[in-house]
Amino acid sequence: MDSKEMTGSAVAELDSHDWFLALETRHQSLLRAQSIIRQHEAGAVITRRGEPSQHWIGVHTGLIKLAVYNADGRGATFSGVPAGGWCGEGSVLKRELRRYDVVAVRASTIILVPADLFHLLLAESLSFNAFVIRQLNERMGQFIATIQNQRLLAVDAQVAQAIAQLFHPMLYPRTSSVLELSQEEIGLLTGISRQRVNQALGHLAELNLISIAYQAIRVVDLDGLRHYGVASL
Repeated sequence: MDSKEMTGSAVAELDSHDWFLALETRHQSLLRAQSIIRQHEAGAVITRRGEPSQHWIGVHTGLIKLAVYNADGRGATFSGVPAGGWCGEGSVLKRELRRYDVVAVRASTIILVPADLFHLLLAESLSFNAFVIRQLNERMGQFIATIQNQRLLAVDAQVAQAIAQLFHPMLYPRTSSVLELSQEEIGLLTGISRQRVNQALGHLAELNLISIAYQAIRVVDLDGLRHYGVASL
């Protein structure tokens, strides 16, 4: 089994998200009663491209990615979403079929908010509206930057930007300075081979932008990482 639905309310999971705490009590109660909590193993598909967008997706623990694949198995990753992040609001908002696969990069606990409840919150809650608008705006900016980076940056800079994107204060407010992120996982997020990722990380460490430990990366200079390789753009 690559996923397991957990029973019980989502009190602890939802209480760790600021947008939830800003809601009225009755809306919080609806979310606690109707949200679904699922555990997915690494590599599990949380939702597939072409499926109905039945849920808004939150990451309570773990790491997921949004990606597309062709018939030959080649893929393109749009974004990684670490713990504390939410995704899929665009498809839910338009009630369209999902346009990408959502895949667990590592074992993850996922919060699923039903689409009908998402729309009810949009209709009744100003604070939720504000959050979703900011989320959509920041996500669009991130996607534009990802396309730019993949097409115009050297590999070392692509790796630097992929790590820096996980520190977006609006989209991923719970990211800590030490990322429990392996070279293989960075490769999955960037589409770059593990060997080439290893070389890039070594170079970034030499520049004292990061430090590397087993299955973890510590960001030493986040501002430097964000600006690495993008001066010519």
